[in-house]
Amino acid sequence: MEIIHSETEQPGDYPHRITVRSHVIRTDLETAAGGADTAPSAHDYFDAALASCKSLTAMWYAKKNGMPLERVDVQVERDDSEERKGRYVLHVRLAFHGPLSDEQRTRLYAAVGKCPVHKLMTSTEVVIETAPL
Repeated sequence: MEIIHSETEQPGDYPHRITVRSHVIRTDLETAAGGADTAPSAHDYFDAALASCKSLTAMWYAKKNGMPLERVDVQVERDDSEERKGRYVLHVRLAFHGPLSDEQRTRLYAAVGKCPVHKLMTSTEVVIETAPL
């Protein structure tokens, strides 16, 4: 079981330090939400998880299938205007760089459409159990 730990950096303030295995990342609220915007917000990390999964999936698929993919660019644009109504839209744009054929690009687009985080966000029942630490 993977454990991710988050703790407040300064008493009474928003910034938190998050530990994932040996990695340390930070989070904060945007200024519009009352934070100081010293680090990405939880929503930013949610969106970034999708971007990173799609780029890593493309690279993994290309390596597995001997495709000459050199680099992947992913852009995720968030539309959270209806989030409180149950609709959160992420527009994903991808660019594959390298001497790829049209058929290879088509296969890469199909592969990234099935990345694990995309599936998790759209077709998996996620159960969250909250309890005292």
